[in-house]
Amino acid sequence: MKRLIFIACYLFPFLGIAQELTLEEAVTIALANNFDIRLVSKDVAIAENNVNIGNAGMLPSVSADVSSAAGIQNTTQTLLSGETRAVRGNRTRSSAYGASLDWTIFDGLQMFARYEQLKELKALGEANLKAAILATVYNVVSSYFDLVQQQQLINATQTALDLSAFRYQTAENRYQIGRASKLEVLAASVDLNTDTTNLLRQRDQYRSTQIQLNELLARDVNTVFSVADTIIIGNDLHYEALNQQAKELNPMLQSAIVNHRIAQLELKRVKGGRYPVVGFSSAYTRSQSRTQLGFSTQSKSNGFSYGVSASMNIFNGFQQRRNERNAEFEMEAAEIAVDQIKQNIEAQLLAAYETYLMNLELVRLEERNKNIARQNMDITLEKFKLGSIAPLEFREAQRNFVDASARFSTAQYQAKLAEITLNQIAGTLKMQ
Repeated sequence: MKRLIFIACYLFPFLGIAQELTLEEAVTIALANNFDIRLVSKDVAIAENNVNIGNAGMLPSVSADVSSAAGIQNTTQTLLSGETRAVRGNRTRSSAYGASLDWTIFDGLQMFARYEQLKELKALGEANLKAAILATVYNVVSSYFDLVQQQQLINATQTALDLSAFRYQTAENRYQIGRASKLEVLAASVDLNTDTTNLLRQRDQYRSTQIQLNELLARDVNTVFSVADTIIIGNDLHYEALNQQAKELNPMLQSAIVNHRIAQLELKRVKGGRYPVVGFSSAYTRSQSRTQLGFSTQSKSNGFSYGVSASMNIFNGFQQRRNERNAEFEMEAAEIAVDQIKQNIEAQLLAAYETYLMNLELVRLEERNKNIARQNMDITLEKFKLGSIAPLEFREAQRNFVDASARFSTAQYQAKLAEITLNQIAGTLKMQ
């Protein structure tokens, strides 16, 4: 039991000593290292790299061609004069090389629609990246303040443990001089063991959350750190301003709007199939051939060729009309998705704002309860020292203080969670 008292009173207060990690540092590390952000960033880089007129089909394609062929044949020729010529193992050789250019000059403006789609896909990737960043910052901030809340619970539990250790030592001293019964010592011992267990469990939960935060930061999960000791809650959020910001900045809504624009451009591209396709082509070629039999045993040629071609779809089994109808349906579905997400965001925002206001009121209420419980515990402790109250009354005051502290910490955390949820929905989540 003396060893337990030593652990409770001396060792526990020093277990949390570690380098402090500020919220700003945590968010900065997450933005630089988080795997989800890095993966989405690569998608954005690919989308940005795809935005060029060549990828849209506006530029010509140029290719170089080289060919070579040879053969061995047994050949017999009969001329008009009746003369017969025969060659066994007739060797033939031919080679050609050159360059060719193909360029679609007009395709019903489809290439321009594709180029605009590529730019919209880049915007879609940027919206997805913003969503990933907001989700990561939300997880980091909520985990960070969860640790702050748990640290406050540890402090309250540590206080209760110190009081239990004092109560046990007092009961032991009173028992030694014959002023207390063994029953009082045993009851104090049980409560001390209970508070020790509660503290160990609370510290284990703290460490688990700490490991989870390290994982979010994509760093060594064994890193030990401390966090701030207070939760500062913003009380200046207004629903109208948040609603307006959500309409402009929410990444989910931005993604839906971009998808609608992409669907509109797809319809424009599909309709381009009704127009003719005009292309230009040219080539420069050098060729030569040799044979051992024939009127010409060797020939060489080189020259430049060019031409213009045009084609137009007249009838393809109503596929053009089907493709246009499908594109129209996709555009209408994208428009419905925009309206759905707008309503969903508004509902989420209103529910989160009501929760935010309720938690602000709970914070004020639980703070008063905690202060009252603290005063009650201090008065009870002084009376216990004087021996004017029973141990059970002292234990009850001790429990009330721990419970009030836990409720106050939880109310603070829930209010902060509601605050960052509102900012995430509005697309304005920062790292305070």
